[in-house]
Amino acid sequence: MELIDTHCHLTFEQLAGDIDNVLERSKAAGVTRWITVGTDPRHNREAVALAERFEEVYAAVGIHPHDAKDVTSETIAELKTLAANEKVVAIGETGLDFHYNFSKQPDQRRIFATQLQIAHELNLPVIVHSRQAFDETMQILSEFLRLKGRLKGVVFHCFSGTPEQARIVLDCGFHISLTGVVTFKNAETARRVAKMIPLERLMLETDCPYMSPEPVRKQKINEPALMVHTAKFLAGLKETDPVEFARAVTATSKAFFGLP
Repeated sequence: MELIDTHCHLTFEQLAGDIDNVLERSKAAGVTRWITVGTDPRHNREAVALAERFEEVYAAVGIHPHDAKDVTSETIAELKTLAANEKVVAIGETGLDFHYNFSKQPDQRRIFATQLQIAHELNLPVIVHSRQAFDETMQILSEFLRLKGRLKGVVFHCFSGTPEQARIVLDCGFHISLTGVVTFKNAETARRVAKMIPLERLMLETDCPYMSPEPVRKQKINEPALMVHTAKFLAGLKETDPVEFARAVTATSKAFFGLP
């Protein structure tokens, strides 16, 4: 199998100190490209630097909703500068998180809309984080598209919604990315969602260093090499040959992010 981890946090301390070995283990397992995703100014800078260091690492830059409260005009200016780097393939992760509300909801909404505008101006796809805020997230996206007309692409990362919400996402022409959560024993809703996503709209991610998949859920810090467990599980769930499954979702990921 050849797979792309479309959402990992290789700059987080659990992985950054051992990055060479992390990537070697990943390649040995068949996960050969990575999109490391920024969440705040420091991790955005580190993500771009890592992408410049390794040929098959790409970066996404954005401000996580948790950090919306800290955004200044200088933050946005730097984000735009970093996003223009040739190794940056998306804006994100950005969106709304009403589960923790580490930032006030008006700040989250404002910074989300700002990042959609940056993605529009630079013709980059958007990686959306939405937790307990699905209706509000869709409202902002819909309003933006009504006013601006288009975004290059939208993916709901680490999707945790219902099948009904997944249908709304798919009907809008957006993509859905799944993590190892789908392998968890109590994740029946996630499996129902997985079954309904066509392969041309489905992408895989680890969201590492979080949420290791079964059967290593409680044994290891998550890293890209472990995504093969998720891929094999989903191939079985969708009654598809694992190699063909990997080929299809890899093609989807390449097209979405414009990878060579």
